[in-house]
Amino acid sequence: MLNLVNNLDWIKTNGLIPTIIQHKISGQILMHAYMNKESLITTLKTKKVTFFSRTRNKIWTKGETTGNFLYVKKITTDCDKDTILILVIPINYTCHLDKYSCFKTKIIPDFTFLYLLEKILDKKKYSSTESSYTYKLYKSGIKRISQKVGEEAIETIIAANDNNKKETIQETADLIYHLIILLKIKNINLKDIIRILKIRNS
Repeated sequence: MLNLVNNLDWIKTNGLIPTIIQHKISGQILMHAYMNKESLITTLKTKKVTFFSRTRNKIWTKGETTGNFLYVKKITTDCDKDTILILVIPINYTCHLDKYSCFKTKIIPDFTFLYLLEKILDKKKYSSTESSYTYKLYKSGIKRISQKVGEEAIETIIAANDNNKKETIQETADLIYHLIILLKIKNINLKDIIRILKIRNS
């Protein structure tokens, strides 16, 4: 713990290290702030991201008033030792404007969208909007959902065999959508799948 603190170039940054917060799973950049030695040590001890406020001149823990904590999963530095990158799992919103990121949400990496889609589909499982196709699909049960995955897989195969690129893309999108529904009904997350893929390719 002290190695990280002592290895940073505090002199170059006048005692305040720029800190970037990134979602561990989605890769989305959530916010940027500053840390001094005290806030970094507190972060390392509590596993909750704690910053130094330049306006209030004191340390503060993100989420201390809202409960929207940023739980630390990994901390690293850049090659010059003057910037910190922290991978986190956030609780609810990160931005004080009730947004997941303090940066414009339209700027979302493609693979980050899959994580956001998973969250959206998970919430629709408990939706009261009975007219929603997703809600109805959840209510239809595992057999019907499995059947839909099979149907979409077959349609994807047919489109691919017909060398129809546009249809293959469309059918693959449908397949992924229904596959996520199947995973959610079995309480499986995409990160569980990714973990296995990482192991197989290590």
